[in-house]
Amino acid sequence: MQINILIKRLYFIVAGLLAPLPLFAQSYPVKPVRVVTQFAAGAAGDVLTRIITTQLQEHMGQPIVVDNRPGAGGVVAADTVARAAPDGYTLLIAGPGTQVIRVYLVKQSSFDPVKDFTPIIAIGDSPVVIVAHPSVPATGFKELIEYAKANPDKISYGTSGIGSQHHLGGEQIALLTGARMVHVPYKAGAQALVDLVAGQLQTSFSVIGPALPMIRAGKARALTVISDKRIPQLPDVPAITEVIPGYSPFRSWVGLFGPAQLPDAILRRINGDVLKGITSPAGRAKVVDAGYEPIPGTPEDFSALIARDLSFVGRVVKAANIQPE
Repeated sequence: MQINILIKRLYFIVAGLLAPLPLFAQSYPVKPVRVVTQFAAGAAGDVLTRIITTQLQEHMGQPIVVDNRPGAGGVVAADTVARAAPDGYTLLIAGPGTQVIRVYLVKQSSFDPVKDFTPIIAIGDSPVVIVAHPSVPATGFKELIEYAKANPDKISYGTSGIGSQHHLGGEQIALLTGARMVHVPYKAGAQALVDLVAGQLQTSFSVIGPALPMIRAGKARALTVISDKRIPQLPDVPAITEVIPGYSPFRSWVGLFGPAQLPDAILRRINGDVLKGITSPAGRAKVVDAGYEPIPGTPEDFSALIARDLSFVGRVVKAANIQPE
């Protein structure tokens, strides 16, 4: 009799411990969710943010409020979420600039890019193309490298900023080819593209979305794609690995994060809702139209991607002798 009573008590204790988890997951969210993005309104990353938050709103049944905070290269947005409560009501959409590269380029920071966030899902990866103004005396990327080697510091290239993935790409080119080009950092890649079309800049790294219309209009010439294979949008443009053996393309992903210690039930719920959006035929088409290739996966997959990028960036920063500020 006493054994039976003890068993029943143990059952109710265990049931009481386990019950809150599924109920917690099922009840979330019960109020609007704020998604802070490091991208300026109208930028390619912001377009993707709007697509994802619209999809999330449909699946969650609560308003999703987009909060654009592009200041200080994405630091303002990241700092806001790093300080937020880990309850799933404040999320971050960001790229590798703040979440990976900052680890190696900043001595003192208000947040730790690795320890202060919970990776939820890598949403999409935007192909990057190196474009040139039509006046540049090179019809292809191989010719550009040869010209830059013969004419050191005569070719400029624009990027989305010092320490950005595009800047590291330029450093890789210099390390592997010996071509010396002048780096011109901008606050946003879109500004570099505008200056290139205006003839104020000779070459630039650009995500495919805004660059493609300029290429098709003949206002910019596509030289190479920063990838290990050609892309459907520019099938005649070689991948950079075809021109520079040993080049390691750095993916320009956009991902969704929560503050550190985000409860697993909420983490899985958000990940699942984003997956539903980017893997449905209609949702995937919208992401592709925005210039991104969906990256469906688990939080563990995203963490593994970040770990690989951290290792890669560390090697490039060391080889290029880039000193943290």
